[in-house]
Amino acid sequence: MTPDAGEPEHTYTLLGPDGQPYRSTVPGTLGGHRRGRLYGRLDCPSALRAIAHGHYVEHRVFFADEATAVAAGYRPCAVCMPGKYARWKADREGITTGGALPGVGFESWAGAGPAAAHGP
Repeated sequence: MTPDAGEPEHTYTLLGPDGQPYRSTVPGTLGGHRRGRLYGRLDCPSALRAIAHGHYVEHRVFFADEATAVAAGYRPCAVCMPGKYARWKADREGITTGGALPGVGFESWAGAGPAAAHGP
């Protein structure tokens, strides 16, 4: 449905790769916590629990995609993205895993495209 000529189009505030907010007509696909510098799924049980208890909302941010969240300096959530979090942590700590956790850098743990968001 398109907005009527007299109705303003709904916009969302997202963070860009530089960590600065910008307005978008498309909602974010990932949520994050500004103070914790982490990002995760919008249905993350940990984030939803914190929101239900009246926490988190003040520091909630949203991202268009995973590449933007990573570029802005955020890490994957350990609760809703455990595989990506484990890879991020291993890369950060310089742990050699013998292939159990692939590669080094963003491409190894963030993947490429929507299919990678559902990976291990």
